[in-house]
Amino acid sequence: MKPVIPVLLLFTLLVRPAFASPQPLNTSDREAVFKAAGFILKGDKYVRCDDTVTGSSQSGSIEIADLNNDGAPEAWVKESSLFCYGNTAEAFVLVTKNNKGEWIKLLDEVGVPSAMPEFHNGWPNIMVGGPGQGPFPVYYYVGSKYVLNN
Repeated sequence: MKPVIPVLLLFTLLVRPAFASPQPLNTSDREAVFKAAGFILKGDKYVRCDDTVTGSSQSGSIEIADLNNDGAPEAWVKESSLFCYGNTAEAFVLVTKNNKGEWIKLLDEVGVPSAMPEFHNGWPNIMVGGPGQGPFPVYYYVGSKYVLNN
C-alpha cells in the first residue's frame, strides 16, 4: 500500500484553491472599499440605505475573495434591510482595484450573489438570487465590469 498523505500534501501545495481568500484589508483599503461601493460612515457604521424605520437592517460589511485568482483581493460589500431592499432584504456591490490601485465598482445589485463555476474573461459568472424559484439573472465579466447575460 502506497502512502497517500504525501501525495495529498503535495497536491494541496501545488493546486491553488478556487476563489482563494487574500489577506484581510488594512484600514485605508477598508475605507476606500466602502467609498467605492457608495457607502457613507454614519456613527461607527457604514451605510448606503439609512433604514431608521425598521429594526431589520444590518449595516455594511465586507467579504474579501480572489475571484479571478490573480492574488489581489476583490470585495463583496453587503447591506441588509427589508425596508430598503424588499423581500430580498440584501444588496451587494462587488469592487476590485484597477491598475492604478483605486477601488472600482464591478457590479451593484439587489439580491444575493453567487459566484458560478462558469467563467468569462477570467472571472466567474455571478448569479443574483432572491425570493422565488427563479430563473435568476446571471451576470458575466466583459473586461471592466459585469453585465447582464441576456
